[in-house]
Amino acid sequence: MTTLPGPKTVDFPENSLEKQVYSVAEDLKEYLPVPNDRNRLGYMLFKFFNKQGDGPEIIIKSGKFTIEGISKDNLISLLSEKIKSVKIAE
Repeated sequence: MTTLPGPKTVDFPENSLEKQVYSVAEDLKEYLPVPNDRNRLGYMLFKFFNKQGDGPEIIIKSGKFTIEGISKDNLISLLSEKIKSVKIAE
């Protein structure tokens, strides 16, 4: 039995909002070891920047993430610092 190759994926452009927020989430790999947690964080940040979601403090407290090596409060402040680098296209 053979399997077909997976579908090709197209990456987001470097300056897109999606790429920026998912990169922020991936930068926290040290503290969020579960890949699905980082994907969920990226999605929650995307919703936040589109004015449809909660801020970082609520995301971290209610997100049920597996956090290692840092407290929730320190992760919130680290995330708040990292999202300042996200540039929203007007």
